[in-house]
Amino acid sequence: MLLRTSSIKNLSVEARDGEIGSISDLLFEDDTWRVRWLVVSTGSWLFGRKVLLPASHVAPSRPGASSITVDLTREQVESSPGSGIDLPVSRQMETSIYDSYGWTPYWSAPGMAFIPAAGYPVMPAFPSTATAGAPALGAVPAGSNVDGSPGEQQQRGDPHLRSAKEVTGYYVHASDADIGHVEDLLVDGTDWLIRYLLVDTKNWWPGKMVLVTTEWVDEISWTEKTVHTSQTRDEVKRAPEYNPAQPIDGTSGSQH
Repeated sequence: MLLRTSSIKNLSVEARDGEIGSISDLLFEDDTWRVRWLVVSTGSWLFGRKVLLPASHVAPSRPGASSITVDLTREQVESSPGSGIDLPVSRQMETSIYDSYGWTPYWSAPGMAFIPAAGYPVMPAFPSTATAGAPALGAVPAGSNVDGSPGEQQQRGDPHLRSAKEVTGYYVHASDADIGHVEDLLVDGTDWLIRYLLVDTKNWWPGKMVLVTTEWVDEISWTEKTVHTSQTRDEVKRAPEYNPAQPIDGTSGSQH
């Protein structure tokens, strides 16, 4: 079943030997819609510091759960790099975090989306479904040359890594008219794949929210804060309607 990202935020995160904080955001790739990192606020434990945890090494999140677990110790989390985390997150930063945890980075195994800790399922890579329209937040100023040496590219942020908190609220444009805005994202808590945008259509279809598959997303404009789809308004209107009282099937979007 799918979970709203807003329901995942603030979940307690438990290490092997105690609580380390709560989830404050999810960072996902906008070309695969795969959540790569959980941003964890450590609160008073580490004086408000935020750390990144690879979603691939976190136990599956279940509906109604109050916490989520990671196969690390509090000491490992405390010694990991990550103070002052902000976008863009460079590949150099990602590499240093994986090195700190002693895990293999997800990009080091061709064809595999995850290299999980012992006991967690290995998930296959998911095909690309969307394209990004702008550089990563703060990575390259408008008008800048996006080319560069491998070293320069490594220092810059991943141009596809985005914040779930950031995209919430973006306006959604169909091929023939505006639709509404992104109310939330729906993620599979098992493989950490974002499958649907929850779109509030109240501006033209009062009182309705629909599930728009991420496969329909053609482009996200980070400068204009908009999501674009080539589907028409009528096609979006025929998309599954969201009912908060019913669970959502991850493959079809149906509720029962």
